[in-house]
Amino acid sequence: QVQLEESGGGLVQVGGSLRLSCAASGRIDSVSVYTISWFRQAPGKEREFVAAITWNNYLRYYADSVKGRFTISRDNANSSVYLQMSGLKPEDTAVYYCAAGRAGAGRLADRYAYWGQGTQVAVSS
Repeated sequence: QVQLEESGGGLVQVGGSLRLSCAASGRIDSVSVYTISWFRQAPGKEREFVAAITWNNYLRYYADSVKGRFTISRDNANSSVYLQMSGLKPEDTAVYYCAAGRAGAGRLADRYAYWGQGTQVAVSS
């Protein structure tokens, strides 16, 4: 089993920045947590993909809505993944979840086996 814990959420003004962290623990290996992604869910909306990164940092990909504003990175030595968010907009307000899955998990939430509890991000105008 793999446990994921997010942190770093909070309230920020439009145009501000936040850095989210996802700490992994448990049975971590390059297969079960090959892909780690961030998803988000706003009130009344479905969970949506935000960004993903592969085990060796070879691939990083983003939702069009955050491209150029968000940066995903990972530190396998510390079993952590980060999401640096800048240029925040009110529409970025959501609960942000970290998820881990095998190679090819991609942008679909149901392909991820492990999830954190989420961290709230609120952007005020």
